[in-house]
Amino acid sequence: MQLTLKTCEVRSWRTSDVEPLVRHANNRKIWLNLRDAFPHPYTSRDARDYIRLARQRTPETAFAIAVQDEALGSIGFVLHPDVERVSAEIGYWLAEPFWGRGITTEALVAITRYAIDAHGLTRIYALPFAWNAASCRVLEKAGYVLEARLRRSAIKDGTITDQMQYAFIVPPATG
Repeated sequence: MQLTLKTCEVRSWRTSDVEPLVRHANNRKIWLNLRDAFPHPYTSRDARDYIRLARQRTPETAFAIAVQDEALGSIGFVLHPDVERVSAEIGYWLAEPFWGRGITTEALVAITRYAIDAHGLTRIYALPFAWNAASCRVLEKAGYVLEARLRRSAIKDGTITDQMQYAFIVPPATG
């Protein structure tokens, strides 16, 4: 998959992305805002394992965010089974030197649309930590709406924290 956007491209992971993935992902500031499944420190083995799993996943739901063909981050969604099969959780991160340039917002808008169209979703949601104001702003700029503050719902780096629940809802068809 490849989506060419103004500020970046969102594309399938490549085995050649290992080195830039390690260079950009091995950052405590990024780790602090992601789930514990995202390791720190981030090693070449972690990158190889992640890329291998992303490439094997069917359907493909995890993608590289790239600028000038260099992978600078990741964006993806988790499809839900059973009665929640119309919903997915989305997540993303971007290399720190590229923060504040609109790249993540543009990638989020594109992947939200892609996920809805490709999988017939009616709802995509994200759960950033309450302290991550930048991610909350990205979600708002991409059309996501704050639904709830999930009080004391997570622990990260030994600290109990709130999560903010944002969702993008597809309106019902009319007529």
